[in-house]
Amino acid sequence: MGYCVIIPAYNAASTLPAVAVEVLTCGAPLLVVDDGSSDGTARSVEGLPLNLIRHDRNRGKGAALRSGFDWMFLHGFTGAVTLDADGQHDPSAIQLLLAAARQDDLDILIASRAVQFHQMGGLRSWWNRFGVWCMKKKTGFDITDSQSGFRYYSARLLRSLEMDAVGYHLEMEILMKAWRGGFRIASLPVAARVADGRGTSHFRPVRDTWNICMTFLRYY
Repeated sequence: MGYCVIIPAYNAASTLPAVAVEVLTCGAPLLVVDDGSSDGTARSVEGLPLNLIRHDRNRGKGAALRSGFDWMFLHGFTGAVTLDADGQHDPSAIQLLLAAARQDDLDILIASRAVQFHQMGGLRSWWNRFGVWCMKKKTGFDITDSQSGFRYYSARLLRSLEMDAVGYHLEMEILMKAWRGGFRIASLPVAARVADGRGTSHFRPVRDTWNICMTFLRYY
């Protein structure tokens, strides 16, 4: 049936509408998962031709993605592109990501911000570099960005996984389980519109970085 686009959103009323409008120009079905927002995130996209799931409380980015994946399975899509609601990513690159994934029959393709790591501050810059080094050293994956939320996932991969995480570390859990399952993973250089999204992201540098590290070690 083709692919869909999934946007997990939490308190993103100021940025989500513009992102959604641009994604819709790609012509793919769009699902927004409002993860218990309190700022009118769901209302901000009323009237747009998209699908919406609302969590009754904030459960975490991973939980929002998992709700999106369930919706994808229910509607028979063969793949999904995920991106964040805060405008960091460039939706015009969705078709580029899809074409590359199809050409190489990939199960995960990460839109890599590696050339912009130097623009990131503090712990984010360090972890992105260290995460890439660990991933390549320990798994052999030749990827250049392990934390970008702008990704393509195949349904065959996601259907095969039992997912546990509900926070940001779900994306690392999927990577590690894909590695253990022998799935095909790669990255593609795609510059982010905002390299360091600390001003709009809900990522908690210490706690979420710790969870990501522990997830890597657990599945390694």
